[in-house]
Amino acid sequence: MSVAARPQSFRENLRHIWDRRLAAIFFLGFCSGFPWVIIGSAMTLWLQESELSRTAIGYFGSIFVLYALNFLWSPLLDRVRLPGLYAWLGQRRSWIFLCLLLIGVTCVLVSETDPQKSIVWVSALALLIALASATQDVAIDAYRIERFSEQETEKLSYAAAAATSGWWAGYGFIGGAVVLFLGGETIGFTWAVVYKLIAGLVGLQILGLLLLDEPESQRFATQNAQNARYRQDIGMNRAISWLAVTVFEPIAEFFRRCGWRLSLSLLLFVLLFKLGEAFLGRMSIVFYKEIGFTTDQIGFYSKVVSGGLTVVFSIVGAFINTRFGVIKGLMLGGIAMAASNLIFAWIAAVGPDTRLYGLGVVVDGFTTAFATVSFVAFISYFTSRTYTATQYALLASIGNLGRTTLSAGSGKLVDSLGGDWVLFFVLTTLMVIPGLVLLYWIGRMLAQEDAAGGITRPAKAD
Repeated sequence: MSVAARPQSFRENLRHIWDRRLAAIFFLGFCSGFPWVIIGSAMTLWLQESELSRTAIGYFGSIFVLYALNFLWSPLLDRVRLPGLYAWLGQRRSWIFLCLLLIGVTCVLVSETDPQKSIVWVSALALLIALASATQDVAIDAYRIERFSEQETEKLSYAAAAATSGWWAGYGFIGGAVVLFLGGETIGFTWAVVYKLIAGLVGLQILGLLLLDEPESQRFATQNAQNARYRQDIGMNRAISWLAVTVFEPIAEFFRRCGWRLSLSLLLFVLLFKLGEAFLGRMSIVFYKEIGFTTDQIGFYSKVVSGGLTVVFSIVGAFINTRFGVIKGLMLGGIAMAASNLIFAWIAAVGPDTRLYGLGVVVDGFTTAFATVSFVAFISYFTSRTYTATQYALLASIGNLGRTTLSAGSGKLVDSLGGDWVLFFVLTTLMVIPGLVLLYWIGRMLAQEDAAGGITRPAKAD
């Protein structure tokens, strides 16, 4: 992997922003974030209005475990060419097209259900949406990394910023806000109608996908060469060598390049870094409603305001990462992200104060965007261009394990605390400490290897 050895000037940073490829990445980030509204915010409100308990809503979030498991089938997105679609759209766009189509059709089916009468059927359909969305994320992340050459690693932070901004546009100030306002007090559509409209929005995303260019790649030539070596040097037959190159080689290459000590440290850090944010995020909508905010207020502050500011904050995060390094950016972002949770403890103590809510949203939006851009750029730097989908999915899935599976018990935690939201948010603040300790350790290892002339590392990872 090639790396940028020097910090970027302010003028160089500005030049990176106007790269038109970032617009495509922003759009795909939108497509990635929008399903989290479908099975997240909108579904949570529908379940709460259907009088499900906090614990049940928290456990319903277990469907997000698929985002933590998508690395299991991610090798297929690096090797399998979808019949018909590949010739038309290419490797990355064909998989995204298929996933968007599944999401849109399933939303229509969801609109015909009733959580009070058939929570099992609703859960099954939500699980299908999560499966398609998690698979789509693998293809989108691979597209983002492959859209830039190996000599353009300085652009990865800006690609991460565009992806983060787009994700929040889909989940927050555009897609999320529209969905919540449609089902909120002012417009007042039933959730069944809202989900039909959501299917239409997914259809527009499919049309937008058709306008994008497919990134150029030599992955198949490299994979075929590796496949031939396995057959000649080890004596594997065609089927076994294909399986080895598809499943084993991406992981083996990652561990060979990084070494066991650094590899395991990276995987554990990715798991723990955003755990506190995940616990807060899973219960945030429930908290806002219980504390006394209306659905329209939630839609405005947590979607429009927070999501809109994320675009600016993400660009700021890219500037900082490119100028000072991803490790320092992650350290600062992690501390700030955890500290911002204390504002929500303040809201829990004071009550539904919209000014305080606005302050919390602004601070949380900045720290979350900053930390997310640093995090995405960080793991992108460690990804091979030959096995992009598999390796990035492995790292991202482990991160999603903390965000989804481990946070599924967030509702149970609130209940076990007797509904003490203040203590809950204090605990989420403390959850960042193990991740920051690991990050410090990783920074030390990278510095030692660079000093010893070891393998190449992320640009300015100090």
